[in-house]
Amino acid sequence: TINNDMETTQGRISSGMRVGAASDNAAYWSIATTMRSDNAAMSAVEDALGLGAAKIDVAYAGVEASIDVIKEIKKKLVTATEQGVDRAKVGEEISQLQDQLRSIGAGAAFNGENWLAGGSAESTVVTGFTRGADGTVKVTTADYDAAANSLFGAYDPGTGTVADGGLLTEILAIDLDGTTDDAAVQGFLDNVEDNLSKAQAVGSTLGSLSMRVGLQEDFASKLSDALDKGIGRLVDADMN
Repeated sequence: TINNDMETTQGRISSGMRVGAASDNAAYWSIATTMRSDNAAMSAVEDALGLGAAKIDVAYAGVEASIDVIKEIKKKLVTATEQGVDRAKVGEEISQLQDQLRSIGAGAAFNGENWLAGGSAESTVVTGFTRGADGTVKVTTADYDAAANSLFGAYDPGTGTVADGGLLTEILAIDLDGTTDDAAVQGFLDNVEDNLSKAQAVGSTLGSLSMRVGLQEDFASKLSDALDKGIGRLVDADMN
């Protein structure tokens, strides 16, 4: 009996577990094995959440930068309404700002995917991993319609450029020169204001999604710790 007890104690000390095999306690061993598997899946979900958060952050940064440029274009158009202003010169400045917008759109790509330029209507971000009462497992996702929220046209990963189009079509089409009359300038201003509202709406959507992913990242981390603790209660040896 003493030899058997010593062998058991030595096994627990060397492994740190009182249930290291199914023969020690079949029920606890089975539960712990399943929980370890779920925890490994949760680790993969955390990685996927990080990837999704990166895509959202890149797109959000692009939207913010685009809004700043749109505001600058708006200022230039307001300047163009003043009497005696050389509208051709203002048009040149706006043309440079338009090129900057396109550069922002092209730069807002992550791993070949660009949510600001011709993205997919079925873009998703992994948000979690669940196990049902019947033992079935499921990876949960959040949907994002990158096509409807595209600020620009199609993105070409080969050339790293974007085409004109998307929600900023009217801004990218502004053509101000010395022959542009007051009515046309006012029309440009109206279009810019409308497009600015659309860009801000996209930013709000991305911001909400970013907040959700951030909260899920915190929860996934805490859940992983809780699973580790739960497994320990079932199978860890009392080292004291």
